[in-house]
Amino acid sequence: MDQSTLTGRLLVAAPLLQEDSFRRSVVFVVDDAADGSLGVILNRPLGLPVDEVVTDWGPYTSSPSVMFSGGPVGTDSGIALGIASPELAVSGWTPLEGVGTGPELAGVGMVDLEAPTDDLGMELGALRVFAGYAGWGAGQLAGEVEEGAWYVVDAHARDLFGDEPETLWSRVLRRQGGRLALLSTYPDDPTLN
Repeated sequence: MDQSTLTGRLLVAAPLLQEDSFRRSVVFVVDDAADGSLGVILNRPLGLPVDEVVTDWGPYTSSPSVMFSGGPVGTDSGIALGIASPELAVSGWTPLEGVGTGPELAGVGMVDLEAPTDDLGMELGALRVFAGYAGWGAGQLAGEVEEGAWYVVDAHARDLFGDEPETLWSRVLRRQGGRLALLSTYPDDPTLN
């Protein structure tokens, strides 16, 4: 698998991936390089209001306006993703490299939460703040994909910033059609059937 193809894509956990950190998760790959990969889990809202952690950014966050668990690594640090005009040139805004120029992810970038909200906040069309991230060493993610732990699918901006993160896993699988759409109905605990 070509490592460069995963940046800007979604990893959808296979139903049999039962590790607590990634069970039924949808991960947006922020960076995928030869030395490793970094992503954030999109469907783990924490219920903690953003303003209680990062003051001044709450009014700019997408609904639900809470912190999200981005993954099991670096949980004491934060990553923020936003969407703005790709040409935006203000301090604190970094468009993501390698996510393509298609309309689905145009304008997705990293937001420096230490930047003044006066300039950047008003330019954002959406914002999500994550505590922690998901990380893989060199070749580790490719191995997990090859083993069938993850389905790699295209990302849409509404996946990153939508207001119903709890149903994201099944919705992303359903829109793929075919076998993956069928998996969207896989029971949470198949032993209860």
